[in-house]
Amino acid sequence: MAGTFDRVRVLWPDHLGLPRGKYIPARLADRGVRHCTGTWALGYDREMTPYTPGSNWELGLPDMEAVFDVADIREGWEEGTRVVVADLTRNGSPVAVSPRAALRKAVADWEAKGLAAMAGIELEAYLLEPDGHGGFRAIDTPGAFVYGTGSAVDPHGVVDDIWATAEGAGLPLESVNSEYDNGQFEFTLRYADALKAADDIFLFKLLAREVAFKRGFLLTFLGRPFSDRGGSGLHLNLSWSDPTGHNVVNDPATPDQISDFAKFAIGGMLEHHRALAGLCAPTVNAYKRLKPAQLSGYWANWGYDHRGTTIRISPERGEGARLEHRLSDGAAPVHVALAAVLQASLLGVEGGFDPGPPEGGNGLDVVEATVGTPPNLGEALDALELDTALVDAVGAELVAQHLAVKRTEWQSFLEAVTDWELREYLPFL
Repeated sequence: MAGTFDRVRVLWPDHLGLPRGKYIPARLADRGVRHCTGTWALGYDREMTPYTPGSNWELGLPDMEAVFDVADIREGWEEGTRVVVADLTRNGSPVAVSPRAALRKAVADWEAKGLAAMAGIELEAYLLEPDGHGGFRAIDTPGAFVYGTGSAVDPHGVVDDIWATAEGAGLPLESVNSEYDNGQFEFTLRYADALKAADDIFLFKLLAREVAFKRGFLLTFLGRPFSDRGGSGLHLNLSWSDPTGHNVVNDPATPDQISDFAKFAIGGMLEHHRALAGLCAPTVNAYKRLKPAQLSGYWANWGYDHRGTTIRISPERGEGARLEHRLSDGAAPVHVALAAVLQASLLGVEGGFDPGPPEGGNGLDVVEATVGTPPNLGEALDALELDTALVDAVGAELVAQHLAVKRTEWQSFLEAVTDWELREYLPFL
């Protein structure tokens, strides 16, 4: 490993999509580190849900271990610091509620079928600046336009800094451009095997936010931070390789050059669409983005190069053929979202699920699909709980932990007095 470093930043993804971890001296890197299992009971507000699965509440919130191979320590973006994404164990066994463990299981389940799951991941985000009143607003880019590049869309050079820093950290971006709305950007990382792709996105999100923080900006991957602008998605581009390295999504013998295997995988994603929302759209805010006519993955539908569908078959064929799943947003823990979609796909292949015909409407004012995501987080969690096939495939304990914390989050939202209520009613009542 080239260069010297003084410390290692040991990181692991939690159930909220947050990068938990510790710094340790480089000389102690072979010892691993410990963390409290009570972390699994936490919400964003730091409130704890008692007896959350995985928290070991009844045992006094004991430790778990973040473990890793020293050979997996990789370039970081802080001076003198390397990073590593750790697995979590307790008493020598994997922590069942760990998002990374769920993705490892999904990868292993596909390997048992003789296939390697591959993923390329796209992220959308808004770059925000302080508004002078304690909050944030999108950066001012009056000359911006979709698919913009250069200073017109990145006048402060923050996105340029993110690109350069990511390259130095071995997180190769394949493309960057401005998105539909001012201050919104899309970042695409190079495809890789599913676990590496998720680890890279996990690290990239942290890197990008920290680069922005140091410049006085906030980069947010929240699904819909502004009611008058479009949402931001996390798109999972999936393919599978057989032992010869062939991409089994492709089949030149079929009229559309897409294999029956791929159609069955699509069928599984559609069959479990409503339940997938509970894992891929795990915030109250996510359902402000998941609406009809938002091109956001609301409908249970698929199509050829069709952005009005949840599963878009990209126009590439051959080894570049892939299925783009468009339901998730950047608030979803990427390891969980990818694990869930891979498991739904596997259920579809195993069951030979017919996806039905491709979407024939435009996805805006004309849609043939009839099934959409649940209207809110609460109903999405209910749909997830009822889908026992998907729950068992992803991991029953992980889903139980997710349901416990997220139902607390949903109840907190229901009980909150919002700014809208005060604006709407206070002057009159």
